[in-house]
Amino acid sequence: MDRKTELERKKQKLEEMRKRRERERQDRDTLKKRQTTSPEPSGAAASGGASARDVEGLVDQLIGGAEARSPSPTPAATSPAIASPAHAEAAAASAAPEVTITTPKRAVTLTRTVVTQTIIPPKELVTYSKEVQTDPLELPDADEALTDPSDVIEVQTSTTEACQTTAEEEEAESQQAQPMRELSEDERQHIIGTQDFGRFFQHASKLMQRALCETDVAVDYREDDDAGKNEVAAGAKVKLTRQFSDDKWSRRRAVSCLDWSHQHPELLVASYNNNDEAPQDPDGVVLLWNTRFNSPTPEYIFHCQSAVMSTTFTKFSPHLVLGGCYSGQIALWDIRSNKRTPVQRTPLSAQAHTHPVYCLSIVGTQNAHNLISVSTDGKMCSWSLDMLSQPQDTQELQHRTAKSVAVTSLAFPLGEVNNFMVGSEDGSVYSGCRHGSKAGIGDIFEGHTGPVTSLSSHTASGQVDFSNLFLTSSFDWTVKLWSQKHQQALYSFETSSDYVLDVQWSPVHPAVFASVDGVGHLDLWNVNTDTEVPVLSEPVDAVSALNRVRWSASGQQVACGNADGTVFVYDVGEHFYQPRTDEWSRLKGTLQDLQMAESSSNPASGSAGPAHY
Repeated sequence: MDRKTELERKKQKLEEMRKRRERERQDRDTLKKRQTTSPEPSGAAASGGASARDVEGLVDQLIGGAEARSPSPTPAATSPAIASPAHAEAAAASAAPEVTITTPKRAVTLTRTVVTQTIIPPKELVTYSKEVQTDPLELPDADEALTDPSDVIEVQTSTTEACQTTAEEEEAESQQAQPMRELSEDERQHIIGTQDFGRFFQHASKLMQRALCETDVAVDYREDDDAGKNEVAAGAKVKLTRQFSDDKWSRRRAVSCLDWSHQHPELLVASYNNNDEAPQDPDGVVLLWNTRFNSPTPEYIFHCQSAVMSTTFTKFSPHLVLGGCYSGQIALWDIRSNKRTPVQRTPLSAQAHTHPVYCLSIVGTQNAHNLISVSTDGKMCSWSLDMLSQPQDTQELQHRTAKSVAVTSLAFPLGEVNNFMVGSEDGSVYSGCRHGSKAGIGDIFEGHTGPVTSLSSHTASGQVDFSNLFLTSSFDWTVKLWSQKHQQALYSFETSSDYVLDVQWSPVHPAVFASVDGVGHLDLWNVNTDTEVPVLSEPVDAVSALNRVRWSASGQQVACGNADGTVFVYDVGEHFYQPRTDEWSRLKGTLQDLQMAESSSNPASGSAGPAHY
């Protein structure tokens, strides 16, 4: 019962509140209508600042004005007793429309303004199309979810690559659709003469030539070449793999020096002297050959105005090539530049060389290395490759009080930067030091009866240290084996029938060396096998003499150059570059036997006791 009463009471309250809100709404509507129909200015109505006293005064004025204008006043209007406030309001309301209230107009002030016109372009509407013409991708079914994140990455990558390929194809098609304008003769000649076109053409032609020379298109798979390969592997012979010659730059020029690149084993640099039949051509030429390809043209061509007598790769900068000239200058070429002429060269001055430079060598480490050069004027110079304007150090090579040594060959023992060996024109070999209290020429090794043509230090490292051994070749048709601990030669190899022009130890086998002579023979020796005759004597060229021979760093190839400008590259058998573990101990025993035989045949040379090497 109480609950029902409470609900009835709440309903009554709600009904009263609804009626109250309705009355308030009606009052607001009435007030708005009066305000819109009132003749008073909007400013006075909106301000609402007029008080009740002002309103009554205005009503009295209106009523008084109306009574003055009325010709016959009514009794109700004239009788103060009958008049009431209600009647007064009614009279004022009836007389109000006839009253006109005028307000003064505000003066309008005009001002001059500057109008600035701004043009705002419409916003660009960019639309993208997701439709691409690609082959449908084989995506996994919805039931087979990708559980491996790598699968998702592979799908995204393939989709991206497909989109990129399609865009490139569309761009290529659009370019092909555009008509190509034919260049005039002047425009073609201008483009051909630019350096950019020259670099592009040189690089592209080199790539095409490598591609053409990479494979042998005339190979016959029906032939059995296993016998030839087995024969080379067994060491029965060497195989000629490359023969380099250029009709313009190397023909009729003698090969003066050879050197293999340390960083790129396939590159072989060769220097050449002048060609008497072409006086208009440069006297000195340096060519870089690539033994990987059977190319008839060199990789790089360098030249200078003096015959190049020696050349070498810089051990720690593979892009630099050095050359010692007949004029006494040292030239430096850079493979990275497009110049065939030297980028640096030493001056012709008394501080440097004034005679032909037959020997160049890089000694030191990666952070501290120098170029050592020796010429026939008996002067040894030390250079910095960063500045060839003057030598860092100069040393006169003189033996005691004799005249200067005319150096023809130079060699540093393995791992040495201070001690060196030099061969001379008088047939003697000298040892010396670059620095220290005993700087200069030290010991002398006499044995040759003709000028020393080359000198090679033992470089094969192994169980026994043979760095004190060195070989020399001479015009007296012999090759001699020496030790720095003995003044006399340990052995003399006398099988050649002409000048022996070059000799070099194998870089990997302790008992193997190669020599070339004036009749065009390449001789390969193995001291542990035989000391009387070479293991292999290959007639390379029966017409021209072989001037230089160089082993590759791996010992698997040997290169030699002749007096007509041709370079030959041979592959050798396995036993020449894969020594057995007992080769070092066998060489030690061989040297002891040679020393004992020399002592017995020449008692004045010393005792026949055991020698130390």
